[in-house]
Amino acid sequence: MDAAAREAHQQGGLEWRVTVPEGASVTVEHEAGLAARAWAWLLACVAAAWGRVDAFARKVWRIGADDPRKVVHGLKVGLSLALVSVFYYTRPLYDGVGGAAMWAIMTVVVVFEYTVGGGVYKSFNRAVATASAGVLALGVHWVASKSGEFEPYILTGSLFLLAAAATFSRFIPTVKARFDYGVTIFILTYSLVAVSGYRVDQLATLAQQRVSTIAIGIFMCLAVSVLICPVWAGQELHLLTTRNMDKLASSLEACVEDYFAQATTATTTKSTKSDGYKCVLNSKASEDAQANLARWEPAHGRFGFRHPYGQYCKIGAAMRACAYCVEALSTCAGAEAQAPEHVKRLLRDACARVAARCARVLGEASRSVGAMESSRALDFAVAEMNTAVHELQGDMRSLPSSMLAVKMAEEASLMDTMAVFTVASLLVEVSARVEGVVDAVDELATLASFKQVDDDKDDDDDDKKGEAEMTTTMKVHPLNEPDTDEENQQAAKA
Repeated sequence: MDAAAREAHQQGGLEWRVTVPEGASVTVEHEAGLAARAWAWLLACVAAAWGRVDAFARKVWRIGADDPRKVVHGLKVGLSLALVSVFYYTRPLYDGVGGAAMWAIMTVVVVFEYTVGGGVYKSFNRAVATASAGVLALGVHWVASKSGEFEPYILTGSLFLLAAAATFSRFIPTVKARFDYGVTIFILTYSLVAVSGYRVDQLATLAQQRVSTIAIGIFMCLAVSVLICPVWAGQELHLLTTRNMDKLASSLEACVEDYFAQATTATTTKSTKSDGYKCVLNSKASEDAQANLARWEPAHGRFGFRHPYGQYCKIGAAMRACAYCVEALSTCAGAEAQAPEHVKRLLRDACARVAARCARVLGEASRSVGAMESSRALDFAVAEMNTAVHELQGDMRSLPSSMLAVKMAEEASLMDTMAVFTVASLLVEVSARVEGVVDAVDELATLASFKQVDDDKDDDDDDKKGEAEMTTTMKVHPLNEPDTDEENQQAAKA
């Protein structure tokens, strides 16, 4: 010990000694006080709140940027309310509607919808339900007023019976789909008029004022919805159908490419387009809702009066039937147990050809629906698809003989070929369901009177060749169908 250490030891003091390697730095941290920790916690809370606000603002901006019509819809609702509120703030107009201007504002709030069809649907239901319930309530009130002391019993009994019957009618599928909102308004209006009429002397005047203000609100909603950047449910349904066809076509090709990709790249470069079939499977509710609203819309653009919107739902059902098979293909592509590469190579070209032909048929169908035109290109695409499927079926039948021909019987067993055989069978089923989509599109073309378009690019020789191919091409048939004599001879030679 040095002198200072000895002196401290002799005085009874304590000493802490730390040995630090030469050239090292020592940092002494002091424990923060209570105020400093509180200030740090407050700054962290403010930073977290600001991060959430910033993330929410970015999300809102993205929604508006992706579809500016949603921003316009908000402005349209604000404009409608501003115009209707004039009846409430202007004394002559307020006196003209008898102080019931608030019903016009309420009508705009509950009636205005994103699409024109939705607005017309709610406006029609509200107008008819309000008028019918008001007239019926006036009639019941007049009958009850002639009964003397039995008036409250008649009003209460009629309210009970009509409310029960109207509520039960909402369980009827047709009423539920088209008039559910109207039934609700009918119950509400009848209850208000019938109950308030017991204490109001001028019931007819009150009903007339409410009906007139509701009519003003309905007129304002329809005028703004139709005249300012209208959004038609029919066009939305039309675009949804064409987009789903394109996504289904891309997904089909991507699933087949992913399955036959090399094992080293299948897991790292899996195409994102292979999930497009999920949009088709999840679009049923949207299609049904838009088809129901589109029936209420007037003729506009290429969509005439009584346009067959219900046929779009049939096309969607056919596409979903096809999408289920594509989902099975995607499952095969992501399965852990895969067939050997030398086995996949036997049917790779034929399967890729069928997938490409099916995708081309869906693409031609999408273009036909999008342009509302009928063309022979769709028929030619179907004929090429059937030819590719027939070739794939021939390759599937000759698969065992091909394996023997290349002396692979010891390397590949029957279980190795089952996976690839399943994929090929699914492609055959997909082609059959694609023809169901084409049939639904042809029916839509007939009902909607699509314009017939002649392909000027094809000369007479190509037309004759295509017609001959269509007449000679065999339809997709089950795998257990017997081969032709020529195919049997080729198989025997192999």
